[in-house]
Amino acid sequence: MADTIAAIATGNVISAIGIIRMSGDDAIKIAAKVFRSVRNVDLEKAENRKLYYGYLLDKNGNNIDLCLCTISRGPHSYTGENTAEFQCHGSPVVLAEGLSSLFAAGARQAGPGEFTKRAFLNGCMDLSQAEAVIDIIEAETSEAAQNAVGQLDKAVSIKTDAIYDDLCDIMAHFHAVLDYPDEDIEDFQLESYKEILDKDEKELKYLLSTYDRGKIMKEGIKCAVIGKPNVGKSSLLNALVGYERAIVTDIAGTTRDTIEEKIRLGKTVLRLVDTAGIHKTEDKVEKIGVDRAMEAASDAQLVIAVFDGSCELTDEDMFVIEQVRKANNGVILLNKSDKDRAVINMDAFHGIKLYEVSAKTGDGIDEFCKAVEEMFAGGPKGRTGEIITNARQAGAIGAAVDAIASAKVAMEEGLTPDCVLVGVEQAMMNIGEISGKTIREDITARIFERFCVGK
Repeated sequence: MADTIAAIATGNVISAIGIIRMSGDDAIKIAAKVFRSVRNVDLEKAENRKLYYGYLLDKNGNNIDLCLCTISRGPHSYTGENTAEFQCHGSPVVLAEGLSSLFAAGARQAGPGEFTKRAFLNGCMDLSQAEAVIDIIEAETSEAAQNAVGQLDKAVSIKTDAIYDDLCDIMAHFHAVLDYPDEDIEDFQLESYKEILDKDEKELKYLLSTYDRGKIMKEGIKCAVIGKPNVGKSSLLNALVGYERAIVTDIAGTTRDTIEEKIRLGKTVLRLVDTAGIHKTEDKVEKIGVDRAMEAASDAQLVIAVFDGSCELTDEDMFVIEQVRKANNGVILLNKSDKDRAVINMDAFHGIKLYEVSAKTGDGIDEFCKAVEEMFAGGPKGRTGEIITNARQAGAIGAAVDAIASAKVAMEEGLTPDCVLVGVEQAMMNIGEISGKTIREDITARIFERFCVGK
């Protein structure tokens, strides 16, 4: 018997609509205690997935809202259990009172992700679909949302389940011949399965190749903005985010610590880190800021080095250029194009992409943003829904690729079938982790900890 959980499924802010939901064996019975239909409909006899209009009652039986209520009987519900949902006016007070009323009637507070976890445990969705739910909630671009919806629609599961079934057939054939030698079963010829292993390995490698793009889609690009003091790094950050996020003054060293902010460039999210000016200093606080700037640059996927185009290059500028050359991706922004250009040795920037901008007027900013978006738009993209955005899934797929490769090597070396099938069985376990067929309980718990309460 599943105990009944309840939670507010919308945020704790004033809004037009607020939702309270329940799931469990007694969900409909409890809902009937706190809801009075204006047409005197008994919720325990109500139709599934139909909206009923009526009063939401507090734990003392007083009316606290006019709302809509809907029920769904298991297994035909999101969680696979009996469920009830109240669509109320979005008052945090009303929602809190309604939830207290449900607790008094026998429900308990749901934990983070417990509704979706029950859906997984009850076989209503696999683990990759469950992870897609939180990806939809956290999506920061339309591309990320579309891909997550595709995964919720089993785009990844369909592919990995087919591979799992292929490997399962190989294992089943081998053990059938081994365990039932007197039965009329076709002889097990390992070589006949090589084509299947090649196909499955290729499919898994394709999925894995999408992860670099998927990681950028989901997490954005970590981008460090570096330069010596007073070149306009904070002004650039403010110009990119569209408001005064960082304090800007003419005093060198105004920014003493890293400042983080996100911006969206089309389908790409930049996680901008504005850093303290890189320079020699005896000030302990400033030195910590410079050290953090260097650390941010070393960890970044993109380094944007800002220079003052109205001044000649200094030794500190040359040091900044060295850091850009060390980065996997680096660009130069020659700022303050609204001022008279100084005589600058442009050869110092040779081989690095350079853009002239004015953080003050915005000139050149759009062109720079388009260039950054194009910079990270290449590589295998994958079909919508089949782009792997999850590190856990990518790790399982990578391990499965290695296991199949190991099985093929053993086959080529002429080892016995049982030795070859060690790799096949390992690949099955790895692929099973994607959907949850072979996942450990502690990993399952950790996955649903990411969810918000009420989902």
